Amino acid sequence: MTHQLKVIERKQLQEKPDPATLGFGTLFTDYMFSMDYDPELGWHDAVILPYQNIELSPAAQVLHYGQAVFEGMKAYRTGDNVRLFRPDENFKRMNKSNARLNMPEVDVDFMVDALTQLVKLEKEWIPTGEGQSLYIRPFIIATEAYLGVRAATHYKLMIILSPVGAYYGSDHLAATKIYVEDEYVRAVRGGVGFAKAAGNYAASLMAQTRATELGYDQVLWLDGVEQRYVEEVGSMNIFFVIDGTVVTPELNGSILPGITRKSIIELAQHLGYTVEERRISIDDVFEASASGTLQEIFGSGTAAVIAPVGSIKYRDQEIEVNDSKVGPITLDLYNHFTAIQNGTEEDPFDWCVKL
Repeated sequence: MTHQLKVIERKQLQEKPDPATLGFGTLFTDYMFSMDYDPELGWHDAVILPYQNIELSPAAQVLHYGQAVFEGMKAYRTGDNVRLFRPDENFKRMNKSNARLNMPEVDVDFMVDALTQLVKLEKEWIPTGEGQSLYIRPFIIATEAYLGVRAATHYKLMIILSPVGAYYGSDHLAATKIYVEDEYVRAVRGGVGFAKAAGNYAASLMAQTRATELGYDQVLWLDGVEQRYVEEVGSMNIFFVIDGTVVTPELNGSILPGITRKSIIELAQHLGYTVEERRISIDDVFEASASGTLQEIFGSGTAAVIAPVGSIKYRDQEIEVNDSKVGPITLDLYNHFTAIQNGTEEDPFDWCVKL
């Protein structure tokens, strides 16, 4: 890989949006990053350039065989202080996704440096309101024009940036409603469930649409073999507080190893909470609710950060959690976690990259 990074200036910059109007993922900044891959040169032609459409052959393999992976991370700004949260972990995970989809790996250090330069250039796009940030979307697609079924030889990596508000709207700690999917499955062990592959999300859309139509915010997926064990929510990993212990499903090859999930586990242990990573069935959850030991549920992810769950529907049963309010452990973790991200609290883990 070449470590040269070219910058092409944009002639006219866009007007910055009103922070009060920010949604999620609808606005994009002035610049983007792009880099190409072929077998002869490896990754090459790294460039920061004006945000623009790309040309793609109708025969590009991504359109036919789905070789596409992506990541999600955020930049935060407090005054002149700009921070990235664990970007190296995201590019390491991207490499694991690349390996599973037979795609070329990237140089993690170079990608962190390139991202740092891109975000520095777009510093003024980072909103500073409560729950706001600059969402960062790196992704790789197969661009080779070929209709045979094999791994592509040519790829394009891009990073685009989007100023965003809270994922679930202005009340970022409002409790979400979860619908447990018991017909479709998201992934099975041995598949690509642990990879952040685009196709995983395409496979989830039918269930998400149904959940939305029924008045629920997200889908909770069960395992793909017995359809008994809790795995993850569509946009989040899931945590339960049962009798004072923070419990989350153990990684098993079909659950996405979330960077936020990993960080929440480390933070919770640092704060003195007992954390268990283990198999937990949906029946266990409902039995804990019936016995009064289910105290809180929350999800974790880059987009949502930490989102309390107020109710869960499974078949003909529905339970309410903590009167559909954010619980004390969830709130404690949220406050410490976001303070570290924003730089208003000491970072004892050295998680953040300061620009």
